[in-house]
Amino acid sequence: MIGLGTRPLERVVAVGAHCDDIAIGAGGTLLTVCRARPGVRVDALVLSGGGGEREREERAALTAFCPGADLRLTVLKLPDGRLPAYWDEAKAAVEELRATTEPDVVLAPRTADAHQDHRGLARLIPTAFRDHLVLGYEIVKWDGDLGRPNAYQPLTPETAEDKVRLLQEHYASQRHRPWYDREAFLGLARIRGIECQARYAEAFDVTKLTLDLGE
Repeated sequence: MIGLGTRPLERVVAVGAHCDDIAIGAGGTLLTVCRARPGVRVDALVLSGGGGEREREERAALTAFCPGADLRLTVLKLPDGRLPAYWDEAKAAVEELRATTEPDVVLAPRTADAHQDHRGLARLIPTAFRDHLVLGYEIVKWDGDLGRPNAYQPLTPETAEDKVRLLQEHYASQRHRPWYDREAFLGLARIRGIECQARYAEAFDVTKLTLDLGE
């Protein structure tokens, strides 16, 4: 069922086209979930960056973003920026992940993301996770593609600060990017917090949701 209930989360799937996508888009949410539910299983799949510095950064980062979790991370070696040309490989990886888990929620890129890799992965997820709640995370960047999200995870000030700190600590290879800084990450979290009447928040797109208001 594509639903959002009050039952405890036991399994989370998180997917990204690149190392750091998951942490940027949903790092605060992962911190919140894993701190509240020790032992929660997190199955993570990243399509590119495998076998080098980026994978080492990603493994250290997601371990920090998922404290106490049963983290199972796979990092593949698909070429950055070329996902449309490697559609079959990406689809096979998503389907293989689906065969190993029955998640309560899936964290994935937004379908409206301007980056072709993010957008392509976002479109693959519903083909494998057809009956699951998918939260489409956003990634701030130069494209100016931020939209109007319809789901929010409030973050405590401590969690928001921890997210920014961990992003800076673990992804040294990205610090040269003009949008990769504390002001950008915390500023967006503050705006999303205003929108959901919290101090800070992460925001998501939800395209389909089943309600059960009778219980």
